[in-house]
Amino acid sequence: MSSVAFETQRAALADVVAIPVTPFAEDGSVAQDTHRALLRRLLDGGITTLTPNGNTGEFYALTPEERRLVTELTIDEAGERAVVLVGVGHDIPTAVASARHARELGAHMVMVHQPVHPYVSQAGWVDYHRAIAEAVPELGVVPYIRNAQLTGARLAELADTCPNVIGVKYAVPDAARFAAFARDAGLERFVWVAGLAEPYAPSYFSAGATGFTSGLVNVAPAVSLNMIEALRSGDYRAAMKVWEQIRRFEELRAANGSADNVTVVKEALASLGLCRREVRPPSKPLPESGRAEVAAIAAGWSI
Repeated sequence: MSSVAFETQRAALADVVAIPVTPFAEDGSVAQDTHRALLRRLLDGGITTLTPNGNTGEFYALTPEERRLVTELTIDEAGERAVVLVGVGHDIPTAVASARHARELGAHMVMVHQPVHPYVSQAGWVDYHRAIAEAVPELGVVPYIRNAQLTGARLAELADTCPNVIGVKYAVPDAARFAAFARDAGLERFVWVAGLAEPYAPSYFSAGATGFTSGLVNVAPAVSLNMIEALRSGDYRAAMKVWEQIRRFEELRAANGSADNVTVVKEALASLGLCRREVRPPSKPLPESGRAEVAAIAAGWSI
């Protein structure tokens, strides 16, 4: 399939790439009706790119059956209103099965989570992604890169054999490294998504990113859209005004090695009466002492 065929997918990546939460019911199962309501809220708020089974969706805490369910709910709810980028990962057979399931349901792309393995060689990284990309040549494939050792040349090597590798979610917290990596891989060849959300979006956009991922968008879609509009117009002063608005919220998420990354998002949603605050281990709900600050931030966004 030619790159022309992936134009819709490429455009969808150059946007706010929402990572929806996975809400849980009182019995601990996926709260399906609440999940649909949260997705509709994103869609009604103007979001057009959704990533079920991302890290904000607690990908690693879901069972295989739950990951399939989340994919099904998202694709069904999105319909023609959004492009769906399904998170896949774990061992190669599991990732391939998830990617094929996404394809069968009508997803447009898959995001491949970083290989969770203590020993990742660069050539092995290429092999891992090649196996998944070759299994679903009709889908756009987006590697999620958190490995600071990986070189841009390796990504270029992967795309040479897998033309459906069209975008990159780059999540190494180093703007200079990102700028170099993107140019070594091919700045125009891929759509570059700032994978560390709004706090890093201005610096990564200045280096060539055209989209960013967001968990905050679950709480305040308008805030995320305000940032991308400012960045698209090159108005970094306006973008940094939004940055100041979201700074404390994102600092709370990033504290202690991102221990409360999802927790803070769900706490904000709970404060607005939109879902339960429960997260699964190894995450943990916020203690009572931290809840008021999160609620105050969410209320201050005039949602």
